[in-house]
Amino acid sequence: MRVLFDTNVILDALMARVPHSASAVELLDRVARRELDALMGATSVTTIYYLAEKVGGAVTARKQISDLLSIFDVAPVTGRVVTAALSMRFKDYEDAVLHEAARHAGATGIVTRNTKDFTASRLKCYQPSELATLLRATGPATLRP
Repeated sequence: MRVLFDTNVILDALMARVPHSASAVELLDRVARRELDALMGATSVTTIYYLAEKVGGAVTARKQISDLLSIFDVAPVTGRVVTAALSMRFKDYEDAVLHEAARHAGATGIVTRNTKDFTASRLKCYQPSELATLLRATGPATLRP
């Protein structure tokens, strides 16, 4: 299983946003232990940096991005991706871009708190708590490519 993390899930973990942080942190820990093959969108990298810099400064932002890049692959946002996203029936173009970046990078799913924003998805969408429960039930060996 290869999943793309929506920006909100990563931010939940980094910013300890209760009540969402517990599942988000559990999933990021699994990514760090290589129990889950995970992607983050290239646009998520810039959004997370921007927000982290506002809260903690440039040094903190660079450290957080460096840590994330050490455990996540990045799903590129290319001309093909943004063009394909235009044809998707998503209400939010940004979500369509993340979806298409995930799809083009070989993801089989997306983990997001906002599954309703991904009703047009061709990929399986998981709430963070749902994916964490699935991983606990099946074990990491069944989810690695």
